[in-house]
Amino acid sequence: MSFHEARLPARLAFGSTCGVERRTEVVTLASGFERRSTPWAHGRRRYLIGAGVRSLDDAAALVAFFEARRGRLYGFRFKDFADFKSCAPSADISPLDQNLGVGNGERFEFPLRKAYGGDGPARTIRKPVVGSARVAVDGVETTAFAVDATTGLVTLAAPPPTGAVVTAGFAFDTPVRFDADRIDVTLESFQAGRVVAVPLIEVRI
Repeated sequence: MSFHEARLPARLAFGSTCGVERRTEVVTLASGFERRSTPWAHGRRRYLIGAGVRSLDDAAALVAFFEARRGRLYGFRFKDFADFKSCAPSADISPLDQNLGVGNGERFEFPLRKAYGGDGPARTIRKPVVGSARVAVDGVETTAFAVDATTGLVTLAAPPPTGAVVTAGFAFDTPVRFDADRIDVTLESFQAGRVVAVPLIEVRI
C-alpha cells in the first residue's frame, strides 16, 4: 500500500475533531427481534483537521503537506491527541501497560498491541514513535529488544521462557490518509487565513 512515513505537523492538528466508527449490520426478523453482526474486528478512526489553522503560513504548510501526499493517494502518520499512548493520555508510559503475548521458549517477535477493554480483539499498533517503547518480560523491564518503527514488531534478543508474559508501553501514530482531493483556504487578511475542515480517515496497513 502507498504510505509515507511523514507525520503531519502537530500544530496543524490543533482544533481537530476525532471519532471512531464501526460497521454493524442489523437484520430485523419477522418476530420483531434483531440479528446484529459486524464484518469489522476493529473500529476505524476519522478526523477533521484545519479548524485551528489561522495564519497563512500554517495554511500554506497544510496545503504543501496535502500536495506532497497527492491528496488521497498516499497515507501518512497522524498524532491523535486523544489516543496516542499505550496508557491514558495524561499518564506516563510504563513497560507494563499492554500485554503483547506469552513466551513459548522459541518465539522472540511480538507485535505491539493496545487493548480497549471488554472481550474484543486488541488493536495492532503498526506506527510506534521511535524511541518511545519500553518492554518487560514477566514484569522485569529489559533493554534487549528492537522495535521496527514502520511495522510495530518487537524483536527480543532472546525468546522468553515458556509462560513468560511480554508487556510493553509506547507512544504511537495513527496511519491515515486525506479523505478528500481538495483543500479550500479563505484569505481573511494579509497575514491570516482560514482552512475549511479537511477530513482524514484511518487506513489499514
